[in-house]
Amino acid sequence: MADTTVSHKTPEPAPAVARRILVLLDGSRRSLAALEAAADIARAQQAEVLGIFVEEVSLLRSAGYGFAREVGRSSGVARPMDVDALEVRMQATAEKLRRTLERTLAPWGVAQALRLCRGEVVEQVLGLVQPDDLLVLGGAGWSGISSFKLGSTARGLLRQAPGDVLLWPESRSLPPGRVVVLLNHDQGANHRAVRVGVELARRGQRALTVLVRSDAADDPELLEELAAMLEAGGIAARVRRLPKAGAAAMARAVREEGAAQLVISRQCSLFEQQGAESLLCQLNLPVTITP
Repeated sequence: MADTTVSHKTPEPAPAVARRILVLLDGSRRSLAALEAAADIARAQQAEVLGIFVEEVSLLRSAGYGFAREVGRSSGVARPMDVDALEVRMQATAEKLRRTLERTLAPWGVAQALRLCRGEVVEQVLGLVQPDDLLVLGGAGWSGISSFKLGSTARGLLRQAPGDVLLWPESRSLPPGRVVVLLNHDQGANHRAVRVGVELARRGQRALTVLVRSDAADDPELLEELAAMLEAGGIAARVRRLPKAGAAAMARAVREEGAAQLVISRQCSLFEQQGAESLLCQLNLPVTITP
């Protein structure tokens, strides 16, 4: 891979700042880790945090069938689903999440609120999120860390949300490493991804790498143009060409860069390849998907 490094110091470009931080909560350990990540971003940007808890109507419908069963998480014992008991548990979870939000954010002076919704999760969240918002997804909507797959909720929100979506792994803290931005060649959506990567590098005082998926026949000036843009903003970055190989080669290149965070545009042709979303999970890194 060809690479170009820039490290000059001139005024920084305008940061990619979210108007609100929305975080989908379900009470799981991973969704609470996502809340911690949302809190860190909100403190840095002085943004409002809106927690979203959706009472899934499909689950409530299922509880109405006499044959429906639920399995205890710790006991493994199957028992009939009871609508009234399920309603009580949902109310208790909502109250616990409200207290957790306040305990996490109020000491920092960050405005916060919990929105309770009932219906299908994707539909309810899309009705709340705006283009300038950052949507943070942790445990809610994932299939489980062992399966290395996104659930249908996470996939739907990743593909349809009008703004940036942050997929947050279970860890509550970031490992050392670089911010890596993965781009297509000659694509308008690249600009937002680069702005987000610059902001993450600036906020975390981390090095930045921009990987450009490009064939040798593509415009050879692209890397120089990107390097010049970053240089004009005073950003120390490495710009490298990555051949248009498969998702596995992309994941390998990201690891080779020592990535701690990944930024990728939803328009990237990588998402056209089967298994790309699963590989994002296997990287086990915070991944920001931009429109």
